[in-house]
Amino acid sequence: MPQTKSFHWQSRLQASAIHLGFSLIIAALAALLVFGLWYPFPYRDTSGGRELFLIVITVDVILGPLITLAVFNRNKPRSELVRDLTLVGLIQLAALLYGLWTVSVARPVHLVFEYDRFRVVHAIEVPEELLDQAPGDVRKMPLTGPTVLALRPFRDVNEEGTATLMALQGLPLSAMPDLWQSYPQARVRVLAAARPLSELKTRFPLQAAMIDAGVAQTGKNASDLVYLPMVARKSFWTVLLDAQSAALLGFVPLDSF
Repeated sequence: MPQTKSFHWQSRLQASAIHLGFSLIIAALAALLVFGLWYPFPYRDTSGGRELFLIVITVDVILGPLITLAVFNRNKPRSELVRDLTLVGLIQLAALLYGLWTVSVARPVHLVFEYDRFRVVHAIEVPEELLDQAPGDVRKMPLTGPTVLALRPFRDVNEEGTATLMALQGLPLSAMPDLWQSYPQARVRVLAAARPLSELKTRFPLQAAMIDAGVAQTGKNASDLVYLPMVARKSFWTVLLDAQSAALLGFVPLDSF
């Protein structure tokens, strides 16, 4: 009897371990999707992508194998065992798909120059009913990582007042599609707002090594770079730009406001 009971638990643990192995493989594939497309660097940090993904995957990876451990029994008729394991797989798949959907609607879609800073805009922040108001060349919600956009100048005081009121009510200016324009159109304004990188090191001497590391990743000399602060969901970073073209070249995890 003890041997039978031991074999019973051994077979359950073996089935649960196999299920765990498959779950980890699926989790790795999901990680490629989330961090390779939806939340590339630095958005996995600034937009909470890592935390969202870990919550989803931890629940999903633990859920399936634990249910398998509970329901697996070699003494069951084969048809009943197949039915139970199929239901477990479907429950786990549904949980994974729902979790990935949650991560996708929270994904960053645009990095927008907002007059004196950059702001990360997430899919969930953009009112779907307003998306048609965006110019045709920027009317999109990419699934392959954020695109760089800018806000156009306000047409008049009334428009500025209306947009400011909406921002106070919780809709960021950068999430208003009718204000979007392509980034190259804002090049002159970006460079006018940006500050020399030497100023950043003067302001934050204790972070000089971090700043130098960010500069090294751009492949440029510090004298060829300017910077602007960046607002994201979870934190404030700094964007490094080419001092001539305003092209976005890198990021530093430093609040430069």
